Amino acid sequence: MAKERIYLDWNATAPLLGDARNAMLAALDLPGNPSSVHAEGRAARGVIEQARREVAALIGARSANVVFAASATEAANLVLSPVYMMGRAEISVGHLLVSAIEHPAVRTGGRFSPEQMSEIRVERSGVIDLEALEAALSAHDASSGIPMVAVMLANNETGIIQPIQQIAEIVRKHRGLLVVDAVQAVGRMAVDIEALGADFLILSAHKLGGPKGAGALVSRGETLMPAPLVRGGGQEKGHRAGTENLAAIAGFGAACRVMAENLVCRNEAIEQKRDRLEEALQRIAPDIVIYGRGVSRIANTSFFHLPGMKAETGQIAFDIEGIALSAGAACSSGKVGASHVLTAMGEDAATGALRISLGPTTTVQDIDTVIAAFSKIAGRRRLSGKAA
Repeated sequence: MAKERIYLDWNATAPLLGDARNAMLAALDLPGNPSSVHAEGRAARGVIEQARREVAALIGARSANVVFAASATEAANLVLSPVYMMGRAEISVGHLLVSAIEHPAVRTGGRFSPEQMSEIRVERSGVIDLEALEAALSAHDASSGIPMVAVMLANNETGIIQPIQQIAEIVRKHRGLLVVDAVQAVGRMAVDIEALGADFLILSAHKLGGPKGAGALVSRGETLMPAPLVRGGGQEKGHRAGTENLAAIAGFGAACRVMAENLVCRNEAIEQKRDRLEEALQRIAPDIVIYGRGVSRIANTSFFHLPGMKAETGQIAFDIEGIALSAGAACSSGKVGASHVLTAMGEDAATGALRISLGPTTTVQDIDTVIAAFSKIAGRRRLSGKAA
């Protein structure tokens, strides 16, 4: 009988929730186009609006301010625009400032040209340098248009949480727009768009138990919105053309509804398991480097480097043991390269690091199995004479 595998790569994608699957199957049985006015069309439209309310409720937003897209990457390309609309009036965004640890979907700048972008460094802790942000915004040429700042709430590799409220205060002071990639944070910590002070949040369905192929851009207000990226019909109030992916959106909403339940207790339990894991890893290999332990992190993420072992070697070794984890982020079609996040933190990124990310169904037994596997892998490292 084959050994049951342990899945610890929830930051790459979370397993589909049962409620999300059921919502998708029910939506697939609806024949109507959500833009049609007949009964079948109205039924499909009702599913989308229900999902819109469920997504909004998870992040303290108004449902009218949720724009569905095909992915968080598409949502990022929509919001990262040098052209915004206030009614029929065109507003220019003159410069985009992104933190050095952003996901590639944001770091590439969307519709901004390289000349319109600047990178804001992070401190060795992995937290954005607020003084550098202040200086960059102070130097902004207001005649080119308003400035935009894009910073992720929780990093996809390290799990480190950024001080978004402080960042928002600085951005407001300079009359800028703040875009927050909340993909890894939603469902893993309390997120409220109003409390954060963000102008826009980027979300992804499959990171919290919904289906792949659905994302959302959520705004705090409706007055100022980016020029459309996908043009055509008037779907999503004209912000994103194309017939909506009814099943994916239904699953997205259902996943948000489930993840809103018992959020604090669920993540406290996950954090206890994560801490149990890290304490054991440190005990087995005292020279291990665990990134982000000294600052706030989302509860489910552990990002670590074992000196003398390449990340891809460790990933393969764990996979052989029946454990799925990542060597950094899973956004490069399976390629394992140097982590730009570690480089930004001033760390040696040449050999990479391993990321273990837990979920609600991760058990203590799973953690103990990982600890036993790590002990074997670290033991082989010592036998080969590579331990520090």
